[in-house]
Amino acid sequence: MGQFSGGCYLSLGILVFLGLQFPVTVARGSRSDALQHGTSGTLPHFLQEPDDAYIIKSNPIKLKCQARPALQIFFKCNGEWVHQSQHQSQEHTDQGTGLKIREVMINVSRQQVEDFHGPEDYWCLCVAWSHLGTSKSRKATVRIAYLRKNFEQDPQGRDVPIKGMIVLHCRPPEGVPVAEVEWLKNDEPVDSDENIDTRADHNLIIQEARLSDSGNYTCLASNIVAKRRSLTATVVVFVNGGWSLWTDWSACNVRCGRGVQKRSRTCTNPAPLNGGAFCEGMSVQKSTCNALCPVDGGWEEWTEWTVCNAECERQRSRDCTAPEPKHGGKLCEGAAMGIDNCTGGLCAQNRKLLHNAKPQGLEGNSDVALYSGLAAGVVMVVVLIVAVTLYRRNQSEYGVDVIDSSALTGGFQSFSFKTARQGNPLLMNSSLQPDLTVSRTYTSPICFQDSMDKELISQEPSLFDPLPDLKVKVHSSFMVSLGVSERGAEYHAQKAHPQTFPRGPAPDYSGVGVEGTLRGRKEKIIFATHPTSMSSRPPLSTAGVFGHAGGRLVVPNTGVSLLVPHGGVAEDNTWEMYMVINQEDSKESQEVVLSPEVTYGPPGLDLSCPVTLTIAHCAEVAADKWSIRLKRQTQDNIWEEVMSVEEESTSCYCLLEAQCCHLLLERPGRYVLVGEPLTQDAMKRLRLAVFGSADNSNPLGYNLRVYCVDDTPCAFQDVVLGERVRGGRLLEEPKTLLFRGNSFSLQLSIQDVPQFLWSIKPFTTCQEFSFSQVWVSNQRPLQCAFSLERYSPASSQLSCKISVRQVKGQEQILQVYTSVVKSEKEVVPFFTQSDCTITSQTGSRAFKIPLSIRQRICATFDTANAKGKDWQLLAQKLHIDRNLCYFARQHSPSAVILSLWEAQHQDTGDLDSLASALEEIGKVHSTTSSRPWVDRTDSRVD
Repeated sequence: MGQFSGGCYLSLGILVFLGLQFPVTVARGSRSDALQHGTSGTLPHFLQEPDDAYIIKSNPIKLKCQARPALQIFFKCNGEWVHQSQHQSQEHTDQGTGLKIREVMINVSRQQVEDFHGPEDYWCLCVAWSHLGTSKSRKATVRIAYLRKNFEQDPQGRDVPIKGMIVLHCRPPEGVPVAEVEWLKNDEPVDSDENIDTRADHNLIIQEARLSDSGNYTCLASNIVAKRRSLTATVVVFVNGGWSLWTDWSACNVRCGRGVQKRSRTCTNPAPLNGGAFCEGMSVQKSTCNALCPVDGGWEEWTEWTVCNAECERQRSRDCTAPEPKHGGKLCEGAAMGIDNCTGGLCAQNRKLLHNAKPQGLEGNSDVALYSGLAAGVVMVVVLIVAVTLYRRNQSEYGVDVIDSSALTGGFQSFSFKTARQGNPLLMNSSLQPDLTVSRTYTSPICFQDSMDKELISQEPSLFDPLPDLKVKVHSSFMVSLGVSERGAEYHAQKAHPQTFPRGPAPDYSGVGVEGTLRGRKEKIIFATHPTSMSSRPPLSTAGVFGHAGGRLVVPNTGVSLLVPHGGVAEDNTWEMYMVINQEDSKESQEVVLSPEVTYGPPGLDLSCPVTLTIAHCAEVAADKWSIRLKRQTQDNIWEEVMSVEEESTSCYCLLEAQCCHLLLERPGRYVLVGEPLTQDAMKRLRLAVFGSADNSNPLGYNLRVYCVDDTPCAFQDVVLGERVRGGRLLEEPKTLLFRGNSFSLQLSIQDVPQFLWSIKPFTTCQEFSFSQVWVSNQRPLQCAFSLERYSPASSQLSCKISVRQVKGQEQILQVYTSVVKSEKEVVPFFTQSDCTITSQTGSRAFKIPLSIRQRICATFDTANAKGKDWQLLAQKLHIDRNLCYFARQHSPSAVILSLWEAQHQDTGDLDSLASALEEIGKVHSTTSSRPWVDRTDSRVD
């Protein structure tokens, strides 16, 4: 008992020396207290000892100890006791043994470690006390973690033959803890397999090199503090050329005597690749040859004459054997047998004496007469046939080409006429001569494709204008309920006002601020122009003069249009309105630009109802992955938010569709749609296109250019204009790729290029766009080029595939099959224009709904009834049933709804959907009322 007390007092003395206030009652306590703390057990046993730790940056680390049984636990660091105030202790009882378990924790800061200067690292251990004595834990070292920037050895690029060994050395930067090494190939991790070993002392070893092992290799070193990338080492796996088998010997090059024959082989087994050596030796072998000379035949001497026969003839012969013809020599010329009269006129012929026969001269004269008569008859027949043929041909030359005149009596039926145009802006080479035998077909409504068409139409107004009695009917039972009879529902297509289609080009509003001053209808619009900075790309613009009848502005092939409703302009006023698509880089860098920036004006525009602006966008809105907002540029060039598409607003209205957005606006200015992705699954559409053209600097070269642009007509129009200047040709129909907002890049690679016919510049087969380049493209086209060269001018066809894929995303394949030889007769359009080049329409021709029907619909639905506002039901049936508070504040909600419907259906022009909606409304009212709703409507309208 004395020894126990003495040991306790010694321990207490040490604790008091450290400034710790340990209760004296522990040593003098009762035996039950001592047993409770484990006097019958052993020395303290550590359940948890402090672990080695690293300080990252300036964050302190925690060291923890846990022992059982223990009266106290203290830390000792670098041989010195840690003050009690720096300890955090807890105590609890082990439910199984009933012993006290004590847990202590301290913090070690970066400053403490840096201030320690000793022969070893900063260390700490735990000392635990019990009634039987003390126990010490293991030493835990505390080190400051770091990783230096420079590698001790960077990998070096090299050229390796195929099936050769590749060894890339890498020594990572010095660091604590020691950095781990990972190898990347073209920024993708390299996995070990039976051919590739990445575990050998940080080195990369490829046992047998393959063509696919060519690429850019990087050594990536990392620890708990940072990551470091080495310099890029370019590895090229090349193939040395090998000879093919010899061909057969050719024929001797001379027909006679000593000549030469040859055979050849090609360096295609395999062909040299990626800078590999060409085959050594001769590709052609020559050898001497002896060709046997041809021997022409010669006649022998004539034989003796035979005895005279009964016919008074004798014969003789000769052979072609002096010499015989050999080795292709000529045969003997002349007869091999000779015949002669052997009596000199004294022999009988046909058993008659020669002096009794008719003289031979007379018989010969009769034969000449016979043959002369036959020849004259044949000549006369030939002359007669030629005369008949010439007569018929002359008759056909006076035939008349009759043109079908059904177009004159068929209103807007199709008709054709021959044109002789000198150029077409849609064709790759507008200077090519046209085929005058091909006729063009126009179908109503007539779309002016270019100035030549306008001239033709102006010359034949009676042929192209709509017939005055043409009638269009909208069949719907609800039309009757509106009080519109069939006759009243008919409207006449009227000739366009001369201002409907402006003859001259639209004014250029690029680089100027436009302020309009409103005057009377008969007065001109005065504009004050203020020069500003010129844009880097010419803007697309259009303009038109609009009055009370309203109209439409369209920028062709951009998906952008502006609808000015009927009645928007005061009855005695006119406005010259314009619309401009900005081609400069967008200032919105924090958000994704989803549409072109569109400006409409003039700034002082004063209308009684909102206009409808239609803008194409590239967001994939099928799922709710975007937060899309409409922004407007202020006079201080600051973009302010107008509204969110998902929220309701009374200042403007937004109808978002799959590929475009319809906006009801009341303030002129510059507008743009921007988006913020809510998740990584947010996607935007990209349009992919490949163009090709010959390399002007290399007669055997050919260039492929791949474009990745936002899937809006305006963005693709910029690509087409640039390719027209370059003389490029569209090689494959453009395709759409859904690009995800998952921060992964877009990779483009060319595949299946015929290796024996074409070569491609090294290290260009795979190219890449970073995620930020594609995601925040600001409507600018992204382009990459593949330069190819054919081995022989005889190779005139190119076939390959171009893969465009997003890492961990979608992939599209562009198939290329084209002739690289220029043809003067070749005429290939870039793309098909779906829009007309009409930029301005005014009056009734700009709208699908006839004015009389529009006015009756508005008069009917703008009037309230017992069940509420009928225009709300109209909006519901037309699927425009959100943000109704905007329509409620309009003077005529129905007119604004119909204007929005007009903008939705400007391309289709189909009135069936409107008629069906009106018919459904009529059915609803007729079934919910005891009195037919048709009668109520008629009485209300009348």
